Amino acid sequence: MEVKQKTGVAILGSTGSIGTQTLEVLEQHPEIFTVEVLTAGRNAQLLKEQALKFKPNAVVIDDEAQYEGLKEALWDLGVKVYLGEEALCQVVEMDEIDIVLTALVGFSGLKPTIAAINAGKHIALANKETLVVAGELVTKLASEKGVNIYPVDSEHSAIFQCLAGEFHNPIEKIYLTASGGPFRGRKAHELKSIKKEQALKHPNWDMGAKITIDSASLMNKGLEVIEAKWLFNLKNDQIDVIVHPESIIHSIVQFEDGSMKAQMGLPDMKLPIQYALGYPERLKSDFPRFSFKDFRTLNFEDPDLVTFRNLALAFDALEKGGSMPCVLNAANEIAVAAFLKDKIGFLEMPDLVEFTMNSVEFIEKPTLEDYFVLDKEARKVASSFLIKQS
Repeated sequence: MEVKQKTGVAILGSTGSIGTQTLEVLEQHPEIFTVEVLTAGRNAQLLKEQALKFKPNAVVIDDEAQYEGLKEALWDLGVKVYLGEEALCQVVEMDEIDIVLTALVGFSGLKPTIAAINAGKHIALANKETLVVAGELVTKLASEKGVNIYPVDSEHSAIFQCLAGEFHNPIEKIYLTASGGPFRGRKAHELKSIKKEQALKHPNWDMGAKITIDSASLMNKGLEVIEAKWLFNLKNDQIDVIVHPESIIHSIVQFEDGSMKAQMGLPDMKLPIQYALGYPERLKSDFPRFSFKDFRTLNFEDPDLVTFRNLALAFDALEKGGSMPCVLNAANEIAVAAFLKDKIGFLEMPDLVEFTMNSVEFIEKPTLEDYFVLDKEARKVASSFLIKQS
């Protein structure tokens, strides 16, 4: 009897929320997966603990000050320790790796994701910004290299699951569901004095700081709209957003005959992570199960594009196309970082984003090099907005 070879997994951003949950999933299926690479930005202590437990082939740290200490700590284990972005782009090419889960935050995920695709590695994509910034380029490259991109975002995973067995049936429309965040139903005058501590309290999901703020401002849903266009090859008018505060229905596909399919479940990121890594199989899990007794009513409402302007700006960027989503993303990263440092108010974040979108030169068909230049320029412009405000 032929023994099935285990799937080698690299986790880019293993110390973050998605990364740690991915390791929980892999730990449940040691007969199927091996951990080959783990990477972190600055959290060397947790990276060391993960390496001691999972014994990967290699780890990468992005903080030079902690590199030697980590190298020494893992020396006896035989784990290779590398430093910096270039090393990150090189380790994803290792022969032992079959799939790369990209859980890096923001624009930083683009370069290593492209490196992994060029090396022919399948991608489990949790870094939505990669497709927001360079969706056309990345999906074209993946197609040329025969690489599959499996969505990890709960909404895109839901669409992907609804499309199982339906790939010959054209999509009429998709509905991405949004919880509405902690400030759903509030108007602009009620959000003027919002502090980061309030915005970081998401009602349903336990996530990292950046994505939690994006969820509160609805920018996260805007980024997901742009990501969905490229993941599922959709036209702009085929994507809609509906607020669903219970976060039980994760998204919906509507087909040309009017039939709709929805994927449901409790808000738990381990399910879409496992589906992406195990596809096309559904691996057995002990995740908590949904019960209709706990949710007698499911609610739906339109998003408030006036109060939560970030979502409207994302739709604008989608419509404009070209370099605009890249600029939107860079400006938003600066805005969120500033908000988390109390340098800008909650309602000023969309002001900063809009200012940057209107100020940076538009390029209709950007190259990969253009995206890196545009990202830097947009951050520079966004930072100038902060200086003016201070």
